[in-house]
Amino acid sequence: AYFNDSQRQATKDAGRIAGLDVKRIINEPTAAALAYGMDKARGDKTIAVYDLGGGTFDISIIEVADVDGETQFEVLATNGDTFLGGEDFDLA
Repeated sequence: AYFNDSQRQATKDAGRIAGLDVKRIINEPTAAALAYGMDKARGDKTIAVYDLGGGTFDISIIEVADVDGETQFEVLATNGDTFLGGEDFDLA
């Protein structure tokens, strides 16, 4: 969720080496929104996606817009706690 530019570029390069045409690197909350079909709903919207994973808790604010008949996503903000989740909840 928190790649810097050089990490994103390295991931894209690795994809190209593997024969993939990498268009964009997306963070986990954005991937979750896509998996749940947020790109299928019509109209512009701003959504909050919570990602409570095995060892992290993240939130992203994502703007979904219809631009020339194509759905576009823009991550406006993302943040979280990389040490909250999984065992932390088991111990509570």
